[in-house]
Amino acid sequence: MGWIRFWIQLTLGIVSAGVLIFYNIGGSLARNSQKAMGLGPGLSITTFAFFFLLYSLWQGWLIVKKGRALNSPARPSRGETSRLLKRGVIVDLLGLVFSLVGYQALAGALTVQASMQVPGFFGASMGPSRTLPSLPITSIEMLSVLSNTQVMMAHVIGLIFSLWLLQRIYRTN
Repeated sequence: MGWIRFWIQLTLGIVSAGVLIFYNIGGSLARNSQKAMGLGPGLSITTFAFFFLLYSLWQGWLIVKKGRALNSPARPSRGETSRLLKRGVIVDLLGLVFSLVGYQALAGALTVQASMQVPGFFGASMGPSRTLPSLPITSIEMLSVLSNTQVMMAHVIGLIFSLWLLQRIYRTN
């Protein structure tokens, strides 16, 4: 189960890292001062959640090592293993909180940007000659939301597997 957790989180982390790097490179190639109105804070918080994911991946690798040691003479204790799993739960919960806050920041910024695309809340004319600029949402901005969703899903997977393994440790027969 540790291997499954590790590989799922690693795959989701690679996808997320690729999207974050792609967004940063694409954003620097097409600098538009009116663009990306509020994506910066959301992406920064998503990056923090990604760093928690990296730590969670390390915890997943330690879980795999503990699983391998179960059949060896240096068998890990129940307390030692449960501390490792509890640390993984806390890290995944913190990563989940950061990714949820990042998602809210990204979704809020893109909602404001979407409302400026067509006449409506903020896109309507402000007077005879003053109109707000139209800021269409690009695919790279949608990829930033996808990156955040991948990090969030990786933390949920890690949390589910850690809680399941904790339940297996403390299960009474």
